[in-house]
Amino acid sequence: MSKFRKDDGKETPQISTSALPDIVFMLLFFFMVTTTMRETTLKVSIALPQATEISKLEKKSLVSYVYVGPPQKQYISQLGSEPRIQLNDEFAKVGDITDFVESERQAMDENEQKQMIVSLKVDEYTKMGIVTDIKQELRKAAALHINYSSRQGANY
Repeated sequence: MSKFRKDDGKETPQISTSALPDIVFMLLFFFMVTTTMRETTLKVSIALPQATEISKLEKKSLVSYVYVGPPQKQYISQLGSEPRIQLNDEFAKVGDITDFVESERQAMDENEQKQMIVSLKVDEYTKMGIVTDIKQELRKAAALHINYSSRQGANY
């Protein structure tokens, strides 16, 4: 007689799935909280120039972006390949910048309007003429705090 016998009639127990909905909702909540949505859809191609002396902006809520670069492939047939200005989700002309700055100021808190920063995200191959025109319009709109966006370059 053996001390150990085989139980052929026993089945393996099923895995408990009672905690599965809790785990799924916890993951869903985590990704909802940590994901950031893109505010604007870029319609221009931008390869930022390199810079050696860069600093991060403290409050990104004060920043309004002006994008300048050649249109993306789907817009080249109707707009050509010359650099264009994009304000929010629309192509714009240089004269539209004053209205853009004013509408961005109106969307801000009254105390923060004086601290507004206009960040220029300009393609590195864009000629300076269009950038100079944009800066002149920003002066007319009294938006004197201008930032140039760039990527980290090699340190010399």
